[in-house]
Amino acid sequence: MSIHVNEEQKLFHLQTAKTSYIFKILENGGAGQLYYGPRVPVKDAYTNLASREEHDCTNTLTVEQPDFQLELIKQEYAGLGKGDYRYPAYQITYHDGSRTSEFKYMGYRIIDGKERLADLPSSFDDQGDDAQTLDVVFKDEYENIALTLHYTIFDKEDVIVRSATFLNHGNDIMLDRALSLQLDLPDAKYDMVQFSGSWARERHLIRTPLRAGVQSISSLRDASSHQHNPFFMLARPHTDNNHGGAFGFNFIYSGNFLDSVEVDQFDTTRVLVGINPDEFGWKLSDGDSFQTPEAIMTYSADGFNQLSQQLADFYQDHLINPHFARQERPILINNWEATFMDFNEDKLMPIVDEAHKLGIEMFVLDDGWFGHRDDDKSSLGDWFVDEKKFATGIDGFAKKVHDKGMKFGLWFEPEMISIDSKLYEEHPDWMISTPGRQSTPARNQYVLDMSRKEVVDYLFDHISAIIKKTKLDYIKWDMNRNITEMFGAQLPADRQLEFAHRYILGVYQLYARLTAAFPKILFESCASGGGRFDLGMMYYAPQAWCSDDTDAVERIKIQDGTSYGYQQSMWGAHVSAVPNDQVGRLTSIATRAAVAYFGDFGYELDITKLPQAELDEIKDQVVFYKKYRQLFQFGKFYRLENADTANDNVYDWEVVNDDQSEAIVARFQILNGANPAYIRIYFAGLDPEKQYTVNDGDEKFSGAELMNAGYFVPRIMDRTKPEKDPSDFSSRLFVAKEA
Repeated sequence: MSIHVNEEQKLFHLQTAKTSYIFKILENGGAGQLYYGPRVPVKDAYTNLASREEHDCTNTLTVEQPDFQLELIKQEYAGLGKGDYRYPAYQITYHDGSRTSEFKYMGYRIIDGKERLADLPSSFDDQGDDAQTLDVVFKDEYENIALTLHYTIFDKEDVIVRSATFLNHGNDIMLDRALSLQLDLPDAKYDMVQFSGSWARERHLIRTPLRAGVQSISSLRDASSHQHNPFFMLARPHTDNNHGGAFGFNFIYSGNFLDSVEVDQFDTTRVLVGINPDEFGWKLSDGDSFQTPEAIMTYSADGFNQLSQQLADFYQDHLINPHFARQERPILINNWEATFMDFNEDKLMPIVDEAHKLGIEMFVLDDGWFGHRDDDKSSLGDWFVDEKKFATGIDGFAKKVHDKGMKFGLWFEPEMISIDSKLYEEHPDWMISTPGRQSTPARNQYVLDMSRKEVVDYLFDHISAIIKKTKLDYIKWDMNRNITEMFGAQLPADRQLEFAHRYILGVYQLYARLTAAFPKILFESCASGGGRFDLGMMYYAPQAWCSDDTDAVERIKIQDGTSYGYQQSMWGAHVSAVPNDQVGRLTSIATRAAVAYFGDFGYELDITKLPQAELDEIKDQVVFYKKYRQLFQFGKFYRLENADTANDNVYDWEVVNDDQSEAIVARFQILNGANPAYIRIYFAGLDPEKQYTVNDGDEKFSGAELMNAGYFVPRIMDRTKPEKDPSDFSSRLFVAKEA
């Protein structure tokens, strides 16, 4: 770990264990990007990387410097108006209406470690042994505004965290655009790998070669969205899971975002990550500052698996709440798909009793326990128990669960309000709406103005009361609609573009207050499933409901895409009933469990209606998952690329523990085929010198053999048997143990 500064050359070289990031101060006082990639030695100067030639029909800095043409120079944090016509990282409107900035280098400081940001989720280095921070300060003298670019290098994980701070000491200005990360790359021979979809089919991998112009993913929903996840990669065309170079980018934020990749006329590539400039503006008066959320970037020369593992290590050590970062997640049962809102204490207790017999560790009571909520038309905001459903109160029901030695969890949707609610009767002005415009509901509900302190105070007080009364262990925090008619009733006209960001800050404030007051409660973020699956949420809630789609086959695709940018312990995965509620598919309970093992495992079905054979199978699944829970949730994750995984019909996943003494491979095949070729599983991440058994068999295999020669897999359907079992939607598990 090191930050090298050549003060004479004004050159900065940031090194992690395997990467280098180099930039320098340019003649105009701005910063120019020189290199990001595999680690290179430190030198006094990089003349070759900074070489320039004069081009025709291009603006120059001055007549005396004809080769200084910003349109041809890779930059660190570019503005608009000085000859660079690519999309900028920032834009300011000054008091006189002008929009051209001239930030010039003033100095730098190096700080050991990394402190958390005050009002935003952020990376951290609480132990102070794995990070170093560089702040580079620039100033626009004419307008008296300071700009600080922040870089923190996390050595072991090969991650660099970026953000920017604007501080105004002059006339009022409007910050129109304030992104968090800019990276200019010297060529465009990359594929953009994004993870997009919709409700119930989130984070499907889409890989597209870069082309001239702008390719982007974004959200204007004031949520990171089901449609586009903030995580994306740039990969060389030949890069796969195990080979080739790739950059990974993610954003520690939960609101409107923009991930933009622009290929210019000279085939250079500009990456921008930050708050979406549309529907954003921030007024800065004298003495005001604005801190952008943090964006992260990482580089792997060894394929996507290595990149994913770097990010997983980073999240675990420097983003997730340390109390939960390595804590095994409990096996839960959620009543939603078993009862929906049609329940009472007498209907729920048999589920609790059966779950206890099966070894399940936590009961989670979902939507419908509060106000007079028998359907989705009422009671959001009324966070007090529906006494006709719970004769002994919610605390009495919680005690019954706790008395069985089980944990107890509750569903909340704090950010929402129903028209039919006591809260709306008392505070209709707390609902987000635009004066004179019709309000548009979704799921028969509306959104509370989380930018208002009194709203956050109300929610904190009422949720805290329930937590204390029930001795709560877990909260599922849902968010089932996005904002429309966005308007801040307490904001003046010239600050209305601040509302989307202020809303998210209010959400973070409530999360921060609750997690500080109740540090042992496990929070799970949910937004109709995966609609806010982002690092901003993960900072407060160590896991998120991956998707409302619980069908095993659909979940394979969703969890596979999710695995590129997130760790298994960060996503909830449940076994639900069949036919599946979302797609109507029939899959075996073995396959449903095998998919759900890779994540925070649980059940979401009425176990009181299952045949004894399935209950026995669930009991065995619970025992199996408890035995290998640490491996499934925190093991090093590999997406295996075998000869039969060239299409979407087969997926092979593997998890390996830290000392390489155990590994589990899962092979999922969607549809069976006639007369298949021989199948072999090629393990990864084992110790080539160690000896292993597979599924407790007698034969021993070296790690080298399992990785290079592979392990034979019998065909799914044994044609020698007279009885043919269903063979579609199959799963196989292979447990390798050190002999």
